[in-house]
Amino acid sequence: MGQTGAHIIAVGNEKGGSGKSTTALHLAVYLLHQGHRVATMDVDSRQQTLTRYIRNRRTTLETSGRSIPMPKHVHLPTAWGDSIRENQVIERDIFTKAVTGLRDEVDFIVIDTPGFDGNLARLAHGFADTLVTPVNDSMIDLDVLARVDPATGEPIETSPYSRNVQKARAERLATTGSGIDWVLVRNRISNLGSRNASQVQNTLERVGAKLGCRLADGIAERVIFRSLFPYGMTVFDPLEADLLGGAPSMSHVNARQEYRSLVAALRLPAPLRAAEPLRRSA
Repeated sequence: MGQTGAHIIAVGNEKGGSGKSTTALHLAVYLLHQGHRVATMDVDSRQQTLTRYIRNRRTTLETSGRSIPMPKHVHLPTAWGDSIRENQVIERDIFTKAVTGLRDEVDFIVIDTPGFDGNLARLAHGFADTLVTPVNDSMIDLDVLARVDPATGEPIETSPYSRNVQKARAERLATTGSGIDWVLVRNRISNLGSRNASQVQNTLERVGAKLGCRLADGIAERVIFRSLFPYGMTVFDPLEADLLGGAPSMSHVNARQEYRSLVAALRLPAPLRAAEPLRRSA
């Protein structure tokens, strides 16, 4: 680990609708089912999608009696004072205290960031040991990483988001001696093969090589993710027919395997405390 205590996973992308919150909760719940102590942190004060996801999960726990593990959740609001500089100081203080308070309590901290640039988002990226960037499976969405030559697919110029990440990586390396492992994840992949999908894959590989980050196997587009949000559930939780409106399908099984593969690709460290997998882990 780059620092003592919990390993921090930030899920970041400045383009909204890339699946950050779904990815963040699935990573957190998977680690919970493996017996790890996990905290989730939401620094998106505008949408608060992860916070609502956790709230839905808590309601399901209380009303249904289902045995589902809960992360320790923290939501950090944006400071709204007149001075931008004072706001940044306040936010850094709040963020640092929150992370410091969680480091010795949990094994992993999973942070969901907003779909826009902001001080809290930059703090989350700078503190991350692992940065996961979901990218929708479309050439249109790749511009969050780099401007690409349409004829050759070669990255021409890195995006403001990529430059922010590279700055955070450089500062992290200079101050702590450890880097940020940046992993790109194709998201909402169509189940039907297409020329576009192949082009996205090839372009992401080139962009990843230019940015010095890794590319993990992606997550397919599945209705199940939207269906589970109102309940705060994930594909790793016990999914009975009364919740789904039918028996779990092969799509659910495949979704579990995709997220297992993603976690394996992240190469997360083994916490010093031995984990004890839950009996009902999926």
